[in-house]
Amino acid sequence: MRVLVIEDDEALAGVLERGLADAGHEVSVERTGPDGVAAAMAEPFDAVVLDWMLPGQAGPSVCRELRARGNHTPVLMLTARQAVPDRVGALDAGADDYLTKPFSFDELLARLRVFARRSGKQELLTVNDLVVDRERRIVTRAGARIDLTARELDLLAFLAERAGRVVTRLQILDEVWDGETDLRSNAIDVHIGRLRAKVDRPFGRDSIQTVRGIGFRLAGE
Repeated sequence: MRVLVIEDDEALAGVLERGLADAGHEVSVERTGPDGVAAAMAEPFDAVVLDWMLPGQAGPSVCRELRARGNHTPVLMLTARQAVPDRVGALDAGADDYLTKPFSFDELLARLRVFARRSGKQELLTVNDLVVDRERRIVTRAGARIDLTARELDLLAFLAERAGRVVTRLQILDEVWDGETDLRSNAIDVHIGRLRAKVDRPFGRDSIQTVRGIGFRLAGE
């Protein structure tokens, strides 16, 4: 993978650069928010490892700008903030995942492997007027393009693959989160809520359904 690291702490940036290179990744490092945005927009990357606290422009602002400019490269946010509102804030800014400091480097590599597996799927999924193009990472409904984070797109694709069938929370955790969270987390509910806000409500639909006590279903034909 080609990984862009945006981290101002020289020691941590060095550890990330060496560790990622040793793991077989091609690594570029930027030290400020604006420089990170410029690098991400200048050439394609498979993933961005983004620190929250950066000179010039904070991590969430960097992420929002990338999304606003049409850059949907998966972003892993690094943060020392562990409160739920902060984690939700990172996801709301457009990050696809987050890792709290201090973290295990093996876990960081595992999160990047999840990104790589997602990007490798090449399927076009159509459910009524909803189209999920996993190869080009594009979602449309009734011909209108919908901007989703990588995690939101993968969750929607997982539901679309099984349209009309109920999927359990455990299945979602195993396939979309790769088992990296647990059933006590509200991460699934947060992402389902975001999908409804983007995919259903603007189009007057109610296709993403909760099956009480079991899981969720994307209504089929």
